[in-house]
Amino acid sequence: MKTIQFHKSRKRLEEFLNGLLALLGRSERRHWGKVYIRGLLLEGERKSIEPMAARMPEGNVQALQQFIGQSPWDWVPIRQLLEKRMVTEISPPAAWIVDDTGFPKQGKHSVGVARQCSGTLGKVGNCQVAVSLNYATDDACFPLDFSFYLPKEWIADSGRRQKAGIPEDVEFQQKWQLALSMIDRAVQWGIPHVVIAADAGYGNISKFREEIDNRSLYYVVGVDATTGVWERPVSGEIPAYQGAGRPRKRPPNLPKTKSVVEMVQDLPADAWQTVTWREGTKGKLQSRFTALRVQPSYKYENGKIDQKVVWLLAEWPKGETRPVKFWFSNLGEDVTSKQLVRLAKIRWWIEQNYREMKKELGMDHYEGRTWRGWHHHITMTMIAFGFLVVEMLRGKKNFWVDPPEGEEGDAGTSRHMDWNM
Repeated sequence: MKTIQFHKSRKRLEEFLNGLLALLGRSERRHWGKVYIRGLLLEGERKSIEPMAARMPEGNVQALQQFIGQSPWDWVPIRQLLEKRMVTEISPPAAWIVDDTGFPKQGKHSVGVARQCSGTLGKVGNCQVAVSLNYATDDACFPLDFSFYLPKEWIADSGRRQKAGIPEDVEFQQKWQLALSMIDRAVQWGIPHVVIAADAGYGNISKFREEIDNRSLYYVVGVDATTGVWERPVSGEIPAYQGAGRPRKRPPNLPKTKSVVEMVQDLPADAWQTVTWREGTKGKLQSRFTALRVQPSYKYENGKIDQKVVWLLAEWPKGETRPVKFWFSNLGEDVTSKQLVRLAKIRWWIEQNYREMKKELGMDHYEGRTWRGWHHHITMTMIAFGFLVVEMLRGKKNFWVDPPEGEEGDAGTSRHMDWNM
């Protein structure tokens, strides 16, 4: 944030922070919370504590380190209040977007650091990883919550856990399980229900889709091209074992399955519709899509086929030799292809937000090593980003830039959303 912009908006920042930081309790915590957030917002390449303190007249390295790394304030109620504050500022939601991001690190002492897959690095590398739940509309997007992914090697190492201050009740959870916990928390806090959007890293997990469906929520999630489906609903049970030969693993006489790419690539030309999903700075963003009802074929529960019929949305851009992207959705049969595309493509917000939070606010600059410090820093970053979103909406300017060409998006809607678009 440019210095001149910061000074023009300082009174609004104070008002934005007062209610949120009141939950910190003691006056010195509220003071250093404001100082820390100002440091994140002001210009400067590095947003770790020492360089931020050096740039501010009231900067105090020891006090800021104590506030972030040691002070025992609870970040959960602050995030809850921030969510409710932000929801009042933004038009009706289109999606809750699930995603994860990496925080590249040197060494092995920062909490949760390990050699693991990172979308940020584009490969396996030494990093921390966090899962985020984000609230998106057509006008803006902000994070509702972050959950820290703790690798199994950290869970099993009591010495490292103790040194990093990891609570005893923290157990290993897959990323999709962390996402479900955040979804449950947001529902409990009364955040408006919407469709869950995610890429294929989550959509490929049938259990994740089932758990969303069990919560009476909708989803639009990416899946791989090799995902198997039936073109017509099928049912059946595995016969009881008769004690002769190998027991059956599949119901008998099932029709042949197809991959999702096989299902759509031979459709007639008129099955594909050109859809525009938003206006970019370089013109309309559009591609060719088809949507059809299918039944996922790769899971048998207790000897029964219990996968529900879902929408398969596929994209085949002009010039490509075959369809390139695929999504499943449990939205109702009355949803249109255009609505599905809008929801599938809203994920463009996520990479842009991560970029802004890291580059402009130093979300990945924190150099502390503890569980508490990481969560405190991320919470302060969420507040700073929330203020920038509110300022953007207030100015009604084209604050954000378009994502690089080739990035996709996903989005959603609640069971009570008005579909009139």
